[in-house]
Amino acid sequence: MKMRMHWVYYFGRFLIHILLFPVARLRVRGQENAAGPGPYLVICNHLHIADPPIVGTSIKLKAVFMAKEEVFRGAWSRFWVKNYGAFPVRRGGVGREAIGEAEKWIRRGVCVVMFPEGSRSKEARMKPALPGAVLIASRLGVPVLPIGITGSDKIRNLKWAFWHHPRITVTIGKAFQLPETTGKLTREERYRQLDFMMQKVAALLPPEYRGVYGGEDAPD
Repeated sequence: MKMRMHWVYYFGRFLIHILLFPVARLRVRGQENAAGPGPYLVICNHLHIADPPIVGTSIKLKAVFMAKEEVFRGAWSRFWVKNYGAFPVRRGGVGREAIGEAEKWIRRGVCVVMFPEGSRSKEARMKPALPGAVLIASRLGVPVLPIGITGSDKIRNLKWAFWHHPRITVTIGKAFQLPETTGKLTREERYRQLDFMMQKVAALLPPEYRGVYGGEDAPD
């Protein structure tokens, strides 16, 4: 039985498609990499507040998001954000509640989208990520789908975007599994796997966007 989402989810996706057309030139590459049944843990670099809905509409599978807890404080914003398919995560890391929520959605066959850096990069260059993505992927054994986004960092506001039509590119990489570990997942092993994951994202980006993950040894 297919998972049925709230009507706000479907309305929101439709509205985003309508809004994107006059304000941006969106190109999605690697769509075939997200053609499988899923679900996936989707990880992406983070440049702008518009990234979650852009990434969500770029993959055709059902997907929910981890979002900063501040957007859930007001009743009005909480209604729209929650029913669009987002759940809260605290700044500074992914706690048990967020991991449990991610597990619930993935077991329902719905992808979970997260931005492991935790917040937007003001310089449009990748910064060190937090290990929450590793904890979710290793606990559930779910395949990870890397995505790289460029161009959204150019957006100043909707009025500016309407007149300038920034080019936004979403590149979807091939899904992968985390390397197997022997025994307990130590702190050192978590960060090795985190580096492995984020380099997969960096490999989808132009060099100037890769930041701390711009080394020459990024995995294929």
